[in-house]
Amino acid sequence: MPLLRSSKQAVHRSAVIDIGSNSVRLVVYEGPKRAPAVIFNEKVAAGLGRGLAIDGRIADEDAARGLVALRRYALLAKHMEVKDLQCVATAAVRDAANGPDFIAGAAEAGLTIRLLSGAEEAAAAGCGVLSAIPDAHGIAVDLGGGSLELAEVADGSVGRCASFPLGVLRLPALRTEGQQPFERAVRKMLRAAGWPGDMLGKPLYLVGGSWRALARLDLELTRDPLAVLDQHSLPRAALRRLVRATNRLAFEELRAIPGMASNRAAALPDAAALLAALVNILDVPEMTISSSGLREGLLYQALDAETRAQDPLIVAAEFEGRRLARFAPHGRAIADWIAPLFASEEVADARVRLAASLLSDVAWSANPDFRAERGTEIGLHGNWRGIDIPGRILLARALHAGFGGADGDFPAMGLLVSEERLARARQWGLAIRLAQRLTGGVEAPLKATAIARDGGKLILRLSPGWHHLAGESVERRLRSLAQALDAKPELVLL
Repeated sequence: MPLLRSSKQAVHRSAVIDIGSNSVRLVVYEGPKRAPAVIFNEKVAAGLGRGLAIDGRIADEDAARGLVALRRYALLAKHMEVKDLQCVATAAVRDAANGPDFIAGAAEAGLTIRLLSGAEEAAAAGCGVLSAIPDAHGIAVDLGGGSLELAEVADGSVGRCASFPLGVLRLPALRTEGQQPFERAVRKMLRAAGWPGDMLGKPLYLVGGSWRALARLDLELTRDPLAVLDQHSLPRAALRRLVRATNRLAFEELRAIPGMASNRAAALPDAAALLAALVNILDVPEMTISSSGLREGLLYQALDAETRAQDPLIVAAEFEGRRLARFAPHGRAIADWIAPLFASEEVADARVRLAASLLSDVAWSANPDFRAERGTEIGLHGNWRGIDIPGRILLARALHAGFGGADGDFPAMGLLVSEERLARARQWGLAIRLAQRLTGGVEAPLKATAIARDGGKLILRLSPGWHHLAGESVERRLRSLAQALDAKPELVLL
């Protein structure tokens, strides 16, 4: 996708009320349509699916709890001035004999529930994956309380979809005879629906709270230096340690993992067993956690083709950069100005460099002693889509250097990304830092200056009428960048 595609920056507030088998949740989004940020997220563990295994109905007390949540959410959405509100229900309401009664109760609160079929639920989950990982190629696997959805994702589109009664609330009854009979039952269900077909050996993109809980466990077991769930990668070999850990650790130990909810901890053994079965049946080489799922997929489905084609990372970085800039934002101009220094790098890294340039002014409001730390935090833990874990680290490294961070203060990330790429990201940051100092944070001087490498020299050229931009601080930053590039600095006044 084009790196320099302009994005629409109009602020838009939308929301999704997601009525699932485990929880009823309201999520409110604000920002550019292609990459909105979550500004409110609340759930009530209503457990609408608990009663289905008993009598095929939503229990009265669970229905009442869910409707109380819906009335609250309807009122909040109104006063938050949400422009677009979608209210959807999935397996529990879909399968319950008294599901229509629950829908009628929601209508009394002013909410029109869209009851998703299993295929629609799978398609929305697949679109959620594509919204955050546009080049995803494999199978989106959404595990909820009442059902499991599979959706083919490739070439920016969702293909075949299917839904199975394999939600975490139903798994204990299916696993009573052990793992092998359970896996045979799962295999039989998938084969009846034509899976895996030609999708054998494809990676999985895991959607849903139970899969994220497994990823939290993996981060705890491996002591990963960057505990970010989104796009956390699980090789096939990781599954064995996860299954062992869920069988070995007591509930109290699982619950003690940072960020682990009680209901997720209780379901971990079942979720791990299901994932092990799917990996064997589908011959999966690797898995990737996607924090974007059904709700984000519903928003993505509503976009026009032009907006879908935008790069979510660049759109979000540009929006954040504009919001926090001191003067008129000009991150794209900075990216163009420093580009001659990095002409030979891979497209994936050039894309992260552009994001760093767009964010080059975001930490100026912080205390000067903590600007580099703030830049690092934004890069590592920002609500970014369309960026993998190494990309986050590179973005953070560039922002750390761009805001003057001492090299030794950047957290050790060498196990997750090569030292060579880290060094290159530091060079991006130093180049951005030079651009910001040279121009004082405004765009006009960039048009009258240029920087380039010529042999072993790093040459900064100033056009006539702009010579006074030169000064001690500019020359100092030029030297720093030259040293990082193993070049000799030279200032040329044209």
